[in-house]
Amino acid sequence: MKAIGLLSSGIDSALALKLVSDQGIEVMAVNYVLPFVSEKEDHARRVAEEIGLPLIKVEAGEDFIAMVRNPRHGYGSNMNPCIDCRIFMLRGAKKIAREKGASFIITGDVLGERPMSQHAGALQREEREAGLEGMVLRPLSAKLLPETVPEREGWVDRNRLLNISGRSRKPQLALAREFGIEGFSPPAGGCLLTNKEFCQRLKELFNYEEKVTIRDIALLRLGRHFYLPSSRIIVGRNEKENNLLLELKNPDDYVFEVPDCGSPITILEGRKEKEAIELAARLTARYSDASTIEVPVEYRYGDKAERIVVDTYHN
Repeated sequence: MKAIGLLSSGIDSALALKLVSDQGIEVMAVNYVLPFVSEKEDHARRVAEEIGLPLIKVEAGEDFIAMVRNPRHGYGSNMNPCIDCRIFMLRGAKKIAREKGASFIITGDVLGERPMSQHAGALQREEREAGLEGMVLRPLSAKLLPETVPEREGWVDRNRLLNISGRSRKPQLALAREFGIEGFSPPAGGCLLTNKEFCQRLKELFNYEEKVTIRDIALLRLGRHFYLPSSRIIVGRNEKENNLLLELKNPDDYVFEVPDCGSPITILEGRKEKEAIELAARLTARYSDASTIEVPVEYRYGDKAERIVVDTYHN
């Protein structure tokens, strides 16, 4: 018997997959790499290794961004479309299960842990819209939920599943210590769609760009952003961001910099009209270490380089 287990970087999904694999089920862990989740470490890989499960990494692409832009079930406190996000991942897991010959799906959902997406009605809606009614096993709260097909058919022993509910993580932490699982990430803080400042940037980007790409989201994490009707200007805030902007720029982007002093890297995308070039130059000078009123700013495109002098007094 095989199952697909959705594995995030957190404690809940790690425990859920462990509980089922300990019943002799061949569990394949699937970790979605989402453009709006920022992690410095690959916790999912570490947890999969600790449990001894094969790991499949799935990169969510522009179809995921399109879902975030227009979620059918709306947003949470900011722009987090939690229900639609879970439906998206369940549909993907269903496809992988079909390819791998797996019979059901496992998730780390805990009843009542998150108000928008982990109440009974939301859980039922998610599996129904994913075409997986009765086929999603939630081991941590299974005894509080209707019996699933894997339990009814005897593929898993319901008596060895749990009845955890609510927002406290104390039962999970105790169980993790018992199982020797340590590689999970701390609770909360990973999804940028719950960050108010980032969401404001995302709204501006959606208003500016008809089709948003993975690269656009990567750029959104960097620098200061300024919009003109047909152009976007991004100004780096430190050396690390400067280097990343240079890596992510398109071949036809203009690159601005104040020579011979501490300077941000500024990227000009879109139409390179005179107004946009002058604004990008002024912003570059403004955030540089230049101490004079008139500042020479160099801008490059392709193999060419030009210079414009801007008056910082009027910035």
